[in-house]
Amino acid sequence: MALRLIADFDLEKDVLPWLRVQQAASAAAGARGGGPGASLGFVTLTPGRWVKVGGAAPGQSLCRATLLLLASLPSSGLLIAHSVLENNYECLRVLNVEQNRNIIYTYKDNKGNVFFGLYDYQTKQNEHLYTFEKDLQVVSCSVNREKTLLATSLVQAAKEGRSNELQPGSKCLTLLVEIHPINNVKVLKAVDSYIWVQFLYPHVESRPQPENHLLLLSEEKYIEQFHIQVVQEDGNRVVIKNSGHLPRERIAEDFVWAQWDMSEQRLYYIDLKKSRSVLKCIQFYADEHFNLMFEAPLDISLSDSGFKLVNFGYSHLQDQEELSEHLTLCVFTNHTGSLCVCYCPNFDSWEQITYSVFYFHKGHSKTFTTTLGSVDSRVTKGITFLNLDYYVAVYLPGHFFHLLNIQHPDLICHSLFLTENSEVIDMLPHSPLQSLSGSLVLDSCSGKLYRAFLNQSYLLEFLWNSRLDCERMALLHCVLSCGQDPRRLEAKIIQWISENISACHSFDLIQEFIIASSYWSIYPETSNMDKLLPYSSLLTWDTEIPGITLVTEEIPLPLMKVHSFKGYWEKLNSNLEYVKYSKPHLHYNNSVVRREWHNLISEEKTGKRRSTVYVRNILDNAIKVISNLEAKNLEPRLTPLFQEEDNHQQLLIGLMVSELRDHLLRHLQGVEKKKIEQMVLDYVSKLLDLICQILEASWRKHNLHPWALHFNRQASAAEFAVFHIMTRILEATNTLFLPLPPGFHTLHVILGVRCLPLHNLLHYIDHGVLLLTEAAVTRLMKDLDNTEKNEKLKFSIIMRLPPLTGQKICRLWDHPVSSNIISRNHVKRLLQNYNKQPWSSVMDKSSFSVEFLPLNYFIHILTDIESSNPALYAFEGHDNVDAKFVEEAALKHTSMLLGL
Repeated sequence: MALRLIADFDLEKDVLPWLRVQQAASAAAGARGGGPGASLGFVTLTPGRWVKVGGAAPGQSLCRATLLLLASLPSSGLLIAHSVLENNYECLRVLNVEQNRNIIYTYKDNKGNVFFGLYDYQTKQNEHLYTFEKDLQVVSCSVNREKTLLATSLVQAAKEGRSNELQPGSKCLTLLVEIHPINNVKVLKAVDSYIWVQFLYPHVESRPQPENHLLLLSEEKYIEQFHIQVVQEDGNRVVIKNSGHLPRERIAEDFVWAQWDMSEQRLYYIDLKKSRSVLKCIQFYADEHFNLMFEAPLDISLSDSGFKLVNFGYSHLQDQEELSEHLTLCVFTNHTGSLCVCYCPNFDSWEQITYSVFYFHKGHSKTFTTTLGSVDSRVTKGITFLNLDYYVAVYLPGHFFHLLNIQHPDLICHSLFLTENSEVIDMLPHSPLQSLSGSLVLDSCSGKLYRAFLNQSYLLEFLWNSRLDCERMALLHCVLSCGQDPRRLEAKIIQWISENISACHSFDLIQEFIIASSYWSIYPETSNMDKLLPYSSLLTWDTEIPGITLVTEEIPLPLMKVHSFKGYWEKLNSNLEYVKYSKPHLHYNNSVVRREWHNLISEEKTGKRRSTVYVRNILDNAIKVISNLEAKNLEPRLTPLFQEEDNHQQLLIGLMVSELRDHLLRHLQGVEKKKIEQMVLDYVSKLLDLICQILEASWRKHNLHPWALHFNRQASAAEFAVFHIMTRILEATNTLFLPLPPGFHTLHVILGVRCLPLHNLLHYIDHGVLLLTEAAVTRLMKDLDNTEKNEKLKFSIIMRLPPLTGQKICRLWDHPVSSNIISRNHVKRLLQNYNKQPWSSVMDKSSFSVEFLPLNYFIHILTDIESSNPALYAFEGHDNVDAKFVEEAALKHTSMLLGL
């Protein structure tokens, strides 16, 4: 399925076998005279004292003696214990997941006693924490990092005819228990409203902390923090210091919604100010203080929504409520400084569902309305939001699955929207999932804790089968964002592109792949790259997404309440500053490179090139890129690229390096210049490498051999296919003005000569699809013989070359036509500044081989000019071209025209 869920914890597999052993041990103790209520390894609590009845000490695994005892039991005893546990399996549930991923669970035995256990995420061992010998329901539970204190809230079990076993007049009892070893019990609250508890976990080393901090959230809409000092007595015995008076402070009031981020130790809550919802965040620190980090207005109404908590434990009270009748609201962040609020109001229609995402780090919100296909099927399960790092998954089991791009949410085509007609929907978990911190996801119904990821393999398979351009675009970016084995991934995407090269009409597949893959190759190296490098080849998207209606609105930015930032908060503040002040966007583009490259080419044609130092530095940049690319690619290439000096492409490569480096240096403050230079080399190298990979894959797919580059063979269908791919690559790179690997144009021209009729070939050349390179034309002149067809081809090619290149190439073709061209150029050069002299009747006729007065007179003039101005014709490659050569060429050409 699209979501890959890796189980980190499973109540049935990780806890149930251990509980069976504990139950059997308890039964064994009773069978050997332990008497009623005896429980091996369990604790019987009477307020004010504690009693341990044999077996393992609290907080330890079952000892070897217990296992020996179990071995001596009759099988009937074990079966009874197994049966009792199976009958009460529905009572086994996860209560809380702490910051260190330790999992607290509870279980009721057949007498109704409440058992608290802990699964240690690091050691993979279960530990018994505490047992209440009263039939109570657990509202909330938390344990401190050192596992010396247990906080819990309990209510009377809902059974008819039961008297209240709690303190008189109280609905909920909140207790603080010393459990290392089990000792005193402190009543924190005895009130007529529900209470939720949560220990803070400071980000410090594993040394014991002298003071613990406990959050209490009340249904009466206030939040308190208790400060609990502990001391060690009699060795390792930990007790609460001054338990009669625990300092506390109220940190929030009048809130209607709160969410706990256990990994980052953040408390998000919403309070109502004049019926306006305001989101606030408190960050707790290791040095015992906390800060209100920001306030952000939310354009949603919560005045009639009641009271809701997210990630403050997972009690039966929440499960009993029908999820679809209550709003869903949660806050998601990631390491890039994103801040998203996902909100789905109460369902008021079974035909469509509306939800909103507030992208605070981008300064806008998007409201999505999705049509439900099956109108008759009543929605009985709530909408689920899952944090998947760069994406947020939104799905309603059996109806739809959306993957929202939170890093680049501007274009809707970068998010994926699947309806119930897709087979993906049927493969999603149907039980409600709760997104914890980071990638952790809890299925509280089954008691399983997962790490959730995008399933790269499945998304790739789905990419192959997708039919809509919007799905192809979204899936391409989803797959690339996974970042697993990029070389293998790129090969699979290139294979897909080669099969669907003409399938997309809304965007260019090659362009999008090159830009997106290059972006993801360098993005993780530093923050803010998403603002500086292009993410997509598209700037707009106007095509509708089937079944989706979207409304985008600007929203007020969060007001930061502190002035010094570190870590996540520094990145969030940077994102907010960018939204405030960066207009227009800072994404790099090649417009400056395009202008400068054209200037350099024009200067080359006119022979008025600027400083050679400047040009040399640009070419040095290109050499560094090619060396960087070759160093990373050790496999031999199938295609003949990087085997020649393509001066024009090297200038383009070097200019892009120079401009991109300057762009990043301007906007990446605090990053070393050397690191930026390497990032630029890696980025430009990646662009070229992706083009090489596409061409190599096509070459390999069609099994082309070296003789494909020879002119004396008929072109095959495989060569036509490769030529087509190269043409598409050229179109893609020309639009974005991206460089090509040196040798690309030469190979393209050679395949064009082999594959195209002459008139098509010349049409491609005249319209800039085929760019004539000196290497390609040189090979053409040398390899092709002088048949009439080849002579016509050669002459047509030479006439389309720049003058300087044409003069050089003509010398390689021993033919009257080439001699004629050389002669014309020579004469034009000599007569460019010629001043006509008075006629002289004295002319040595013996120096002429033919008596043809016009020609003789003309040659005489040329000879005089050459003798008086030798510098006019003494230029490179033409040292043997003189008046004599012109005369011979004229006679040969005349003879050829006359057929003599």
